[in-house]
Amino acid sequence: MLRRSTALRAAALAVGLASVTLSTTPALAGEEARKLPTVVLVHGAFADASSWNGVVSRLQERGYPVIAAANPLRSLSGDAEYIASVVKNVEGGVILVGHSYGGTVITNAARNAPNVKALVYVAAYLPEEGESTQTALDPAKFPGSLLGPATLDQRPYRDTAGEGVDLFIKQASFREVFAADLPVAQSRVMGATQRPFAVAAYTGVSAAPAWKTVPSWALVATQDRAIDPDGQRWMAARAKAHTVEVKSSHAVSVSHPGAVTDVIVAAARRTR
Repeated sequence: MLRRSTALRAAALAVGLASVTLSTTPALAGEEARKLPTVVLVHGAFADASSWNGVVSRLQERGYPVIAAANPLRSLSGDAEYIASVVKNVEGGVILVGHSYGGTVITNAARNAPNVKALVYVAAYLPEEGESTQTALDPAKFPGSLLGPATLDQRPYRDTAGEGVDLFIKQASFREVFAADLPVAQSRVMGATQRPFAVAAYTGVSAAPAWKTVPSWALVATQDRAIDPDGQRWMAARAKAHTVEVKSSHAVSVSHPGAVTDVIVAAARRTR
């Protein structure tokens, strides 16, 4: 009898704990969840969609549908067209987010996408018409980037589309340039697994920017050594973007996913 009563008390306690857990976990009712926009995340050069993992999990916890798109990194026109096709296939509103070169891509991909309700630039380029990722910032005015001949390798490649040249950050330089606030072991793995960035994508010229017609937000990474932080501020001000600053390296989506998530959610709420 004693064993049975003890088991019943244990079961009751387990049920009570479960109900406490459920009551403290933020959840959205079906109708409210269906009203949320889909967040489409676009990674930049030298990275892949896994760089958004911490952001994805946090957005999903808040009820947002998320797509971390695979940015081809082959040419600006082709990359933008591909991301535009991803956006086109989303039902309902979209918050389009770009990191680094991904900012150049979303600037072009959202131009004829009426379901894009906001653009969010995360340590990213916000080019004007006629600018490329290479030319958007004058290094004489914004000398804070370490990307250059001393830190980049160029490797010719051939594929079914023809020949080209890929850029990689030298592995010995990767942490300093890209991920200085991450553990050494983690940055070494990121350096070894970085995606190649075609010169054709780096030099591709931007058309009329979507940030002129779509509400925009920008997160400035103040410890960035890939894109000069003052350059990030200047581009964000030119685009009249709502701007926040985070003390972070260029890899802010990895080192500060909570801060990135907060900016995305703020954009989503302001544009609903």
